[in-house]
Amino acid sequence: GKEPVLSAIGAGIPMNEHSDHMVVDIGGGTTDIAVISLGGIVASTSVKVAGNRFDQAIADYIKKNYNLAIGERTAEDIKIKIGSAVPIDDESMRLTIKGRDLMFGLPKVVEIHSAEVTEAISDELDEVMRAIKSVLHDTPPELAADIMEKGIVLTGGGALLRNIDELVYQETGVPAYIADEPLLCVAKGTGIALEHLDVYKRSIMSKR
Repeated sequence: GKEPVLSAIGAGIPMNEHSDHMVVDIGGGTTDIAVISLGGIVASTSVKVAGNRFDQAIADYIKKNYNLAIGERTAEDIKIKIGSAVPIDDESMRLTIKGRDLMFGLPKVVEIHSAEVTEAISDELDEVMRAIKSVLHDTPPELAADIMEKGIVLTGGGALLRNIDELVYQETGVPAYIADEPLLCVAKGTGIALEHLDVYKRSIMSKR
């Protein structure tokens, strides 16, 4: 898809300059990863693991470990309030959640800690990290060196997960940073692209 290019534009990356960028756009349904050079996509992949799958994994974990059924909104709430891509050793990072006890069918309240959320989404995060590594692996050495220096740009709602930049760095050795307004990047990119349609068309058309 063209989403990573739009995200790159939204993240304020000038598309037609002589430089290389890697963008990881963690949306709701998919994570799009692209290395962009001279306005064209050099290496990219897309995996069907992103925000929604994180939420689902949290709900599954709570069902399995607490025998508690929670809704999608509660799962997302947990992710936003205490979720972290790497374990946080902070006792205050706890949340009391309400759900339905699967054994008795009655409402029940449990308290969960941030580290449990990290554990719940670890498989999903692994998949995203593997995808990032595979794109880095497919990137020509001189571009990869450029990216090592500049870092990986994280955008999309999933970029708002605490410490996701830290996890990317731990896993790849490449510094990662979050775009200024990660959620708006794609929307903003689309708007900016429309303003500069001619330049943009050239950047999409110019396959290396």
